[in-house]
Amino acid sequence: MQTAIKSNQQEDTRLFSNLEFDGKRLSHQPGSVLGSTALIAGTTVGAGILALPAVTLPSGVVPSTVLLIAVWLYTLVSGLLIAEASVNTMRLAGRASVGMLAMIENTLGFMGVRIAGGTYLLLHYALLVAYTTQGGEILGSAIAKVLGVQNTVPAWVGTTVFTLLFGGIMYFGRDKFVEKLNSVFVAIVLASFLGLLLLAGGQVKTTQFLFQNWSAVGSAVSVMSVALFYHNIVPVVVTQLEGDTHKIRQSLFIGSVIPLIMFLAWNAVILGSVSPEIMQNTGNGRIFDPLQLLRSGGAGEWLGVLVSIFSEFAIATSFIGFVYGLLDFFQEIFLATKVEFSSRLPLYSMILLPPMSFGVINPKIFFTALDYVGTFNISVLGGIIPALMIWKQRKGQENSNKIYQQLVPGGQVTLTVIICLALAIIGKQIWSTIIRNS
Repeated sequence: MQTAIKSNQQEDTRLFSNLEFDGKRLSHQPGSVLGSTALIAGTTVGAGILALPAVTLPSGVVPSTVLLIAVWLYTLVSGLLIAEASVNTMRLAGRASVGMLAMIENTLGFMGVRIAGGTYLLLHYALLVAYTTQGGEILGSAIAKVLGVQNTVPAWVGTTVFTLLFGGIMYFGRDKFVEKLNSVFVAIVLASFLGLLLLAGGQVKTTQFLFQNWSAVGSAVSVMSVALFYHNIVPVVVTQLEGDTHKIRQSLFIGSVIPLIMFLAWNAVILGSVSPEIMQNTGNGRIFDPLQLLRSGGAGEWLGVLVSIFSEFAIATSFIGFVYGLLDFFQEIFLATKVEFSSRLPLYSMILLPPMSFGVINPKIFFTALDYVGTFNISVLGGIIPALMIWKQRKGQENSNKIYQQLVPGGQVTLTVIICLALAIIGKQIWSTIIRNS
């Protein structure tokens, strides 16, 4: 049970203490708001940012900015709901750490965890398909330029090389090496992003900010949801911060605001760098990717190089994170079912071969994969399930004398709005698919 104690005139709101045996004594290893904030921001800034300009281009800067802020608010509330469920599950279970699936099973039972597990699996596989295809396309173009080949390298070659290259690094490299390499990749992403903003800022046409098409803005919701998704690491943050709800709120808010500011600046700069003639060509039913134009040197050679570097390493960092996510998922399942492998090869094959195969079959699946992931998987895992967990936990708390902490105000009204918005996004996607296929 959490108790509030006074120490040095400050209220201690920790649920527990992270203790580690250091030599001859136990030492307190508290997590920091700064570290947790960086974890959330780093998880959020990934390959989803690459798809934003393509889906926001038809609506323009102002409508897409308004929608992006609205989607951020939705994801912030749903992230806080997961944190609330995590804190109170830890309290009731008497455990200092509770994973996402264990928390869902504890709250929603067998059926709930099976739905969440299937959604989690599809989410990771779909995003890996998107990353291998887009990362392979950029890598293939780079290989063609280095070799001086006029024609682009076949798409399946880029997808295969990308998967084997980065998958091979993770398979053969030690965890510490991959961690350090990923840190280098993140540094490259941040440096190239700043360079992009500075260089592309000179290409921005202020007249582009006047273009507004509010009727087209709704189609960007799914990809925005993917870009702002960090909910799978919220239980980790709760554990790092020892269940301190004040610090958890701070970390989730600041850690999600930083990517939001980056996305808003990125969206404005990229859309402002595209000519009005290109924008008029987006009404023919196909997705036009302005980053593809910039990568090809349409707005200057150096800008194209920076866009390519930023895109490839943003995809690489996301690829590494989601491969690790599936590794943990399968290891947890195999541990529960007592299945053991003599080597890591079968496990990595299960993770890498399916997305690589789908990418080879359909190299242009990047936007489709992100669209459906954002619509179905994230709406369920980052919207409906957290709201249902809190609904059940709060209802159970009313009939008991146990301590319960709320991180999100509004009661059942807030939970109902979250569920209805998620269902509306799913319904819109189903209707759009029916219309396209009719």
